[in-house]
Amino acid sequence: KQMSTPGYQDLEVWKRAVDLTVSIYEACNKLPNTELYAIADQMKRAAVSIPSNIAEGQKRFGAKDALQFCNIALGSLAELETQLIIVKKVYKIDIDKILDECEIISRMLHALTKSLRAKNDS
Repeated sequence: KQMSTPGYQDLEVWKRAVDLTVSIYEACNKLPNTELYAIADQMKRAAVSIPSNIAEGQKRFGAKDALQFCNIALGSLAELETQLIIVKKVYKIDIDKILDECEIISRMLHALTKSLRAKNDS
């Protein structure tokens, strides 16, 4: 049996981002069918982008690349939060727990970028 080295799947922020993506898919199921290819599609793409970019950044060589992908993940998270706020206002869907989770993931990503910056600067 081959031993795997710790990687992105061991990162708590990646795990939470995957769970957030699942929550987004579930929340999108509550939207009317008219939104299927509109905001729901955008929300799903933004959500999937977060753990995907964390993973890609961790598989790249060097802190500089990882930092760039963390920044992309943060941008996707901000995009998702904006879309969630719009959905909450338009459809009166309770998504406060999802927004809270976005805030936690944001803090974790900021901590990761701070750590990567320190590695990159040394």
